[in-house]
Amino acid sequence: MTPTTMNNSNNSWSETVLEINLDALTHNFNFLTSKINSDHVFMGVVKANAYGSDAIIIAKELEKLGADYLAVAYSKEGIELREAGIELPIMVLHPLPANFDILVTYKLEPAIYSVNILNHFLRFLEDDDVQHYPIHLKINTGLNRLGFKPNQTQEIIGLISENKSVKIHSIFSHLVASEDQNETELTQTQIRQLEETASVISESLGYRPMLHCSNTASMVKYSQEQFDMVRVGMGLYGYTYDSEINQQLRPVTTLKTVISQMHHLQPGDSVGYNRGFTANQPTKSATLPVGHADGIPRKLGKGKGWVVINGQKAHIIGNVCMDMIMVDVSEILCEEGQEVIVFGENNPADMLAEAADTITYELISGISSRIERKIIRDN
Repeated sequence: MTPTTMNNSNNSWSETVLEINLDALTHNFNFLTSKINSDHVFMGVVKANAYGSDAIIIAKELEKLGADYLAVAYSKEGIELREAGIELPIMVLHPLPANFDILVTYKLEPAIYSVNILNHFLRFLEDDDVQHYPIHLKINTGLNRLGFKPNQTQEIIGLISENKSVKIHSIFSHLVASEDQNETELTQTQIRQLEETASVISESLGYRPMLHCSNTASMVKYSQEQFDMVRVGMGLYGYTYDSEINQQLRPVTTLKTVISQMHHLQPGDSVGYNRGFTANQPTKSATLPVGHADGIPRKLGKGKGWVVINGQKAHIIGNVCMDMIMVDVSEILCEEGQEVIVFGENNPADMLAEAADTITYELISGISSRIERKIIRDN
């Protein structure tokens, strides 16, 4: 293989950085909103630091783009957004009684998922004489993670129909496998169960809350069941489980690092802890300042994973260390200080995740907070 020509302009000795391309986010938002009716409510999911990017940066941009709602997993994530000036309604998907006080203080909207949590929240509101506080009811139609069972409908009604402490803003569920063509029957069953349960609850309330269960995959595949709102998470960041949809999206984040040092190995020389790699021929290696403490899975070591240098793949050799990885650059003309792409638009994270026998969610959401975030645009 002929080495590529080295571009000395890349030799900037920059530190490891996660670039957040807001034009890519805009592209994804526009594509996704083109798949829903204009009167539908768009909820952008920004939990887990906006899937490993930066929740405040992403939330502010979504607010500018015209998103109607945001969603986070925990109350403290919502508080960070409020303190950053975000005014959009924010749903908390997994509220806990320990945080009810700050949840109400910061006007966050809890997704209530059990009789126990509902009772706790009603008592909390009654003690503080709060009325008509917005909540969302989560119905468990098959994921069996969080949510009321459909057979608890009458119990829900008994607790809320005459209670002035809360106002039900939406009733929703979480689809199990909407991207899987083999699970179409299950998905349709879930949708029907949600419709039926919501209908009974709405009739008892005397008003109709919003209904939603669509995620990125289902809003395209089951477009007739988008109901009133769609919840979009991973698709905003450029990835889904659907290869056809992926072709229309752009990765929002690019993880870049730099070559710290290079070594010329002779046969028998080993690399890294526990001699994870031993050269059987003259080999040129490069050490990069990014490791499993930064979110690089150990499973990407020993040749399974790679980075891109000068447009070429450089496979990881040896074990992934806490703060460093070593890559084989024997066939790549490069030098210390040169820029390296770990994942991004030209080296998609879903391919690396597959190599590590994991999912894209885990790879991109695990990027450490110690890595600098940098906002970029196309021009």
